[in-house]
Amino acid sequence: MTNDPYENETVEDLQLNGLRLIQKKDSFRFGMDSVLLAHFADIRPHDTVADLGTGNGVLVLLLHGRNKGAYYYALDIQKEAADLTRRNAELNDLQDRMTVINADAMEASRIIGSCSVDAVICNPPYGHPSASLISPTETKATARSQNEHTLNHFLKGAFKILKGKGRLFLVYPAAQMLFLMKRLQENHLEPKRFQLVYPHEDKPANLVLLEAVKDAKPTLHPMPPLIVYNADGSLTNIVKSIYHM
Repeated sequence: MTNDPYENETVEDLQLNGLRLIQKKDSFRFGMDSVLLAHFADIRPHDTVADLGTGNGVLVLLLHGRNKGAYYYALDIQKEAADLTRRNAELNDLQDRMTVINADAMEASRIIGSCSVDAVICNPPYGHPSASLISPTETKATARSQNEHTLNHFLKGAFKILKGKGRLFLVYPAAQMLFLMKRLQENHLEPKRFQLVYPHEDKPANLVLLEAVKDAKPTLHPMPPLIVYNADGSLTNIVKSIYHM
């Protein structure tokens, strides 16, 4: 038996401008959805960005590596996640460009300030309890599942901190796209642009990448579909380019 507090961690090379990411072996670990969302998000180099439900801070690192955003707020309700995000900020010398906050998304406006950020990015918990597998640890369960009010929590928090016509970027299961769009409109966040992600060209879409704008008029722009794998199981050229291969 060892007392090493870091034995349950790995350090991943993000293959992006030398950035590295500390991850817990038994907690949230980033996947392709985070990479695709960071690529999809149309965030300018001078923008102030908030990441709601930051997990381990991977979205902030991926945005920074793509020169998207000048300053970042990373919020997570779990103290362990916030602590890990702080360590990832230090590992990548981002302390001066990033504030990590251990708080619920609904508290963001009180801490950051109302109407204070240009963009919000969010990889929210997927699904409903009845449609999701129960995670083996509480940390995973919090990161991957939601109760009835979780999505609204994130959207209400995003609305409060976004400037007028500020933009929100999310990834969500494609099968729940209509549910997502309804919740967005209820919170005065108008869906403006979306892209469906297909694992293979002959399979149903499994993810949607979506941009919504605060207090905008309804006009929806579909983007060309994004197909992840070729028939032989290799990554498509577009996904290779997203991964800078």
